[in-house]
Amino acid sequence: MSTVSRPTPAWAIVTLREVTVKAKDRSYLISTLVTLVLIVGVVVFNAYMSTKADDYTVAVNDSAGTAVVDLAHEAGQADGGNTSYEARSADSAEQAEELVRSGEADAALILSDDGTWTLTGNEELSGGLQQGVAEALRAYTLGNNAGQAGTTPEALLEGSEFETALLNGNAENQFLAQFTGYVFGFLFYMAAIVFGMAIATSVLEEKQNRVVEILATAIPIRQLLYGKVAGNTVLAMIQLALYAGAALLALTFTGTADSVSTIIPASGWFLVFFLVGFLILASLWAMIGSMASRSEDLNNSSGPVLTVIIVALFAGLFAKGQLLVLASFVPVLSTVAMPVRMLSGEVPLWQTFASLAIALAAAYALLRFGEKIYRRAVMQGGGALTLRKAMKLEQ
Repeated sequence: MSTVSRPTPAWAIVTLREVTVKAKDRSYLISTLVTLVLIVGVVVFNAYMSTKADDYTVAVNDSAGTAVVDLAHEAGQADGGNTSYEARSADSAEQAEELVRSGEADAALILSDDGTWTLTGNEELSGGLQQGVAEALRAYTLGNNAGQAGTTPEALLEGSEFETALLNGNAENQFLAQFTGYVFGFLFYMAAIVFGMAIATSVLEEKQNRVVEILATAIPIRQLLYGKVAGNTVLAMIQLALYAGAALLALTFTGTADSVSTIIPASGWFLVFFLVGFLILASLWAMIGSMASRSEDLNNSSGPVLTVIIVALFAGLFAKGQLLVLASFVPVLSTVAMPVRMLSGEVPLWQTFASLAIALAAAYALLRFGEKIYRRAVMQGGGALTLRKAMKLEQ
């Protein structure tokens, strides 16, 4: 019994064409490679800086100064720290300052006759040096005052311990959520701009060259739209997956992957929400390209889409509390907002799927609406069209 193979759908052919053409584009390949190198480079640099030891030499002119520097060194080495402080003895305050002036010491710690401590640098003082010496000086002074009062520093500080907690979320994840939110927002912004503009430009070029008229004789116009949207969506997803994979591998191999187990689930959901959010924006970019008559028209008519992208970026970065919850249910905004909520704390699974369902419904509705505008406008010559004029055109 023979089987008849089904012909490949027209939209799939267009999708494959979009992907293969872009994959052979040298500028696209170079920009992707450069971005991958930058991502890995940033991770490696941060890992290097986190393990780099800070060594400070402090000139002192008495035993009290030496004791303070020793306390700073003990604190800098505690809990696996790699900050060291070395006391360089001088016969006088003037000689200690001369050691700083000659570069033999980073700073001089001097106790004046009225009991005032001064940390003197040459042209500048490192923030880490200042903080370490200040904390050590407080510990030294507390110990001296406790001894004079006939007690201990621990007794004086008894009952002052406290912990931090959140009613909703994890306090330890707040910084991670904020940092990862910046990364998600940046990736979404760049991909939406780069690939979205590529869709609009491709549609406009085919309209200007009248290639679309030739294609329309072979395949339905809506299939052409579906293929362009699908092709650029695939490219954007591949690029994002490469970036995320490179970052996670770099974190793992540099030993800075303590929080990767927290990031991976949110990153997976970000890719899912990005897919749906980009479908929405892709439909808008295709509409913009079909209504334009020249490249300058794209710049004039892309304002609303850029506004949506920027609002989504800022919603994910700066929205807090109930505002973030609300943003996580708004299509496009949820692309960044929902993964950030997942990093900040537990999100009920039904909310995640509800948000995704709303975004999918919006993507479907906008794709169908974009199909109508695209079909009406892409065959029209002359000047640029507004949305109202495009809707009045005959199909």
